[in-house]
Amino acid sequence: MELNIGRVVKSHGVKGEVAVELLADESEEHIVVGAVLTGRQAGKEQHLTVKTVRPHQKRLLVSFEEIPDRTAADSLRGMKFVTAPLERDEDSDEYYNHELIGLLVRHDGAEVGKVTGVMDAPNRKILEIDYRGKEVLVPFVMDFVPDLDLDEGYLTITPPEGLLDV
Repeated sequence: MELNIGRVVKSHGVKGEVAVELLADESEEHIVVGAVLTGRQAGKEQHLTVKTVRPHQKRLLVSFEEIPDRTAADSLRGMKFVTAPLERDEDSDEYYNHELIGLLVRHDGAEVGKVTGVMDAPNRKILEIDYRGKEVLVPFVMDFVPDLDLDEGYLTITPPEGLLDV
């Protein structure tokens, strides 16, 4: 499985920096000085070595060893960076968003839908679930999601009364 971690939005300044939109909750763990990123654009693949990284307006400004100036940086517009997802510590009870999306959802012993998205809210994640054809939001907390099995590909929800009534 590959994970899209960033997309070049535009060049920035005259020294070859680009503005990178983050596409995954673990993007900043991959886009670090010294990392070699795999970029894809218009059917071509290119490997670029991160020279500098700094935050800027909910994006990262990144320069690469192989990109000397603005002209070269302009040519990267639209490039997507891909990587293998990070391995999660098995003892951790935290999950990456890409691990949750696509899980089947069980409620009262029956399969009722699947996780279609994850929203990162302060202090917790909120699962976007296609629940019997309608979208519902369920906070990703132990009280509402007591059972999750990545290997089997499902989670169980026990929402309070009324949460699933849309």
